[in-house]
Amino acid sequence: MAKKILFQGDSITDVGRTQNGGPIGRGYPLLIASELGYEYPNEYEFYNRGIGGNRIVDLYARIKADFINLEPDYASIYIGVNDTWHEISGKNGVATDKFEKIYTMMIDEIYEACPNIKLIIIAPFVLEGPYTCNTEEVPDKLERFRKDVAEKNAVAKKIAAKYNLPCIDLQEAFDKALDKASPDHWVSDGVHPTYSGHYLIKTLWLEAFNKIK
Repeated sequence: MAKKILFQGDSITDVGRTQNGGPIGRGYPLLIASELGYEYPNEYEFYNRGIGGNRIVDLYARIKADFINLEPDYASIYIGVNDTWHEISGKNGVATDKFEKIYTMMIDEIYEACPNIKLIIIAPFVLEGPYTCNTEEVPDKLERFRKDVAEKNAVAKKIAAKYNLPCIDLQEAFDKALDKASPDHWVSDGVHPTYSGHYLIKTLWLEAFNKIK
């Protein structure tokens, strides 16, 4: 029987899936499914349940339908930037202490329902871009993004350490990638990856997966 791999998160995981972009979307989940499907025919089934705009509270609200009921063997969770973004743009974000509390509750409930699951945590990132640097909307927008996303990134790494899970630190990875090319090569607006950015995530995801499969 094929093992199930679930990708959970926000628009960076969704990438058009919920707008008729196919069942797997057009981002890093598609690249991962393509590579694993080629290397290991019929060994894995792939599920993308990322939804654009989601925060940690949204993931938690749909944990039963879009996570536990699928009974995945493997899953990655990529969340955090909207918890910052929604606060900056509409004062509807999630404070870091609540982010940590809900994230921890979510992991506990996942393990309670799926004790043998293998998880990968993906810590969020932000770069300079047309949206994050739009000072006409918010004068200190980039600084606020960097500060709050850094807090969410630290929480993701803290939770990964608590549960002894692999953690992909995308801020560190994308910061290093800036040695090769400018931010607009990796992200379209400061938050959403380009195809090259998704390829970077895919590469790191597979590295983490190969250590736990």
